[in-house]
Amino acid sequence: MSSRHTDTRQHILDTGNRMIAAKGFSCVGLAELLQASDVPKGSFYHYFKSKEAFGQALLQDYFDNYLGQLDTLFGTPGLDGRTQLLRYFGQWRSTQAQENCNEQKCLVVKLGAEVADLSEAMRLTLRDGTDRIISRLADCVESGVADGSLPALEPLPTARTLYQLWLGASLLAKLHRDESPLEHAWAATQHLLEP
Repeated sequence: MSSRHTDTRQHILDTGNRMIAAKGFSCVGLAELLQASDVPKGSFYHYFKSKEAFGQALLQDYFDNYLGQLDTLFGTPGLDGRTQLLRYFGQWRSTQAQENCNEQKCLVVKLGAEVADLSEAMRLTLRDGTDRIISRLADCVESGVADGSLPALEPLPTARTLYQLWLGASLLAKLHRDESPLEHAWAATQHLLEP
């Protein structure tokens, strides 16, 4: 490992994130990950007892970072709930609309179906992480209803509907290599959130 990496565990996770976002979990072998990380096998096993444990840690790290970004976005002062939600989905739209599917940014989109049957531990980490995202969205919907920028929506069902809409749109955009599912999700989101 290069001396410029002071946190070996995080370096392995960051390297793995880039590789797995491009190729998927099953297609990235341990030897390939170690070579790209420039760390010996012993260092990997010092931090992760198995590739599955690495995958679980990778997803947990992804959700921790994602939720931190979401908290920052939703914590912007002076913005009503509707504006915050539209900013969030607008960012989703722009990051998932990239033409190169190998540049996939969302590990939930990339790994959701792949690891659900492969690893119970990873499935549970994905489930819990997405539940946390939906909870943050529900809090934002509730704030928007309270500040009058959103109609009288039920926060949790609305948050679930929106998140499922965007996950599905992201998968379809990936399958079709076409941004139109994201455009449809954007139009549906704007319609649903009309005051």
